[in-house]
Amino acid sequence: MAAERYIDASLFMGMHSVNEAVRLACKTFFAERMGQTLVMSLEHVGRCDDLVWRYPRAIQDEYYPFMDNLHTDAAIRRIGYDEKSVRTAQSTPELAGLDLGDRLLLGMVLNGGGELHTVNPRLTGRPELPVRHVASPGTARFPALLETLYERSRVLRVAGQDW
Repeated sequence: MAAERYIDASLFMGMHSVNEAVRLACKTFFAERMGQTLVMSLEHVGRCDDLVWRYPRAIQDEYYPFMDNLHTDAAIRRIGYDEKSVRTAQSTPELAGLDLGDRLLLGMVLNGGGELHTVNPRLTGRPELPVRHVASPGTARFPALLETLYERSRVLRVAGQDW
């Protein structure tokens, strides 16, 4: 059985990155996995919303139809941290030195036996962690309606340090 794929706010918001290579890599990741289950922490869902809510209402109104549909169509399973994940975040030596949010997310990933797919530079390049850097731009497209919503949503452009 394949490891569950966990995603974070950097990968989700990366689809709207000002960096075109990051944007295409993140979009391709999602477009190629339509219908496959992805796992995202409730905290990271909230981080995405927090970022979008900093933009004017007109941009939010163009962005949210895409986000709403993608969360449904991509079968994203949203879960909260549990006590075991918190203990793992606090006691795993490989997580020492990471900020608390990253430790909590990786505690969840470790407990779930999964892999985190991310463009978060704090986590990529750490071979001791179950982290996969999404870095290869591609040309995959979403199904027609979702692709149309995605193109409209691209009025939102975020910088990497925002996530």
